[in-house]
Amino acid sequence: MEPISRYPDPAIQVVDQSFTRYRIANAGVERLATGFRWCEGPVWFGDGRYLLWSDIPNDRIMRWDEETGAVSVFRKPSNYGNGNTRDRQGRLVTCQHGTRSVTRTEYDGTITTILDRFEGKPLNSPNDVVVKNDDSVWFTDPPYGVLSHYEGHKAAPELPTNVYRVDRNGNASVVAGDIPRPNGLAFSPDERRLYVVVSGAMPREIRAFDVVGDKLEKGRVLIDCGTGIPDGFRVDTEGNLWCGWGGGEGQDGVAVFNPDGALIGRVLLPERAANLCFGGAKRNRLLIAASRSIYALYVNAQGATLS
Repeated sequence: MEPISRYPDPAIQVVDQSFTRYRIANAGVERLATGFRWCEGPVWFGDGRYLLWSDIPNDRIMRWDEETGAVSVFRKPSNYGNGNTRDRQGRLVTCQHGTRSVTRTEYDGTITTILDRFEGKPLNSPNDVVVKNDDSVWFTDPPYGVLSHYEGHKAAPELPTNVYRVDRNGNASVVAGDIPRPNGLAFSPDERRLYVVVSGAMPREIRAFDVVGDKLEKGRVLIDCGTGIPDGFRVDTEGNLWCGWGGGEGQDGVAVFNPDGALIGRVLLPERAANLCFGGAKRNRLLIAASRSIYALYVNAQGATLS
């Protein structure tokens, strides 16, 4: 990526004037690291001032330190880790294609399996994960990690592509079973909505559900993605969806939607973006996992959660 030659950075596009206040005029897109195979699942550790993310085909989780800019291997092998988040106790929660499971990394570094089977059958390949304020773990389970030996181990799927909830006692339930290839997911700031990317729809969609206790109700299409390719996303404190996006030149990067599902802005990158999170001391630094690179951008918005 070429260094920024002028401000405002032309990579930050205002689609609707409501997006203007989220753009910082003298902040631009920075490439922090490159040379990976497929970056996914970024998660910020503010207490250590570092970012972790998955480099899935290379079977490793990487680390970038904010203070020094150093890039290192956090875990290898990672069992083809994909989506990452933190639970309410600050522990790393990871979707693993290789073990077809969702795991938690304990404070001493040991790894605990949260779920790897449902009704006696192995999960497909858990993809993305979020943790609610009641400590329940919600994740999507499309088949991408079992389709080939590139991002996991080739195998026949044995379960539908469900969205699951696991409570703090380890009890699992299907909260959405009618979504073809669910992908990224995120809660609204008040956790009354769950948003889910539907990768198996044509065109792709982002659906919204009402969260009622431990169930989802009133699923509806919030965003028709047209020719765009949404993947993972996070929500800011005002309820806007900042989505990793693909679709070619003019779409690759980040697409930003307001809570009503209207496109208000874009952050264009030279690579398709898979996922992102908010980091930095004030949670106002957008950290983007985009194909072979990690990018960053300061914005006038804050992430709704620490992950």
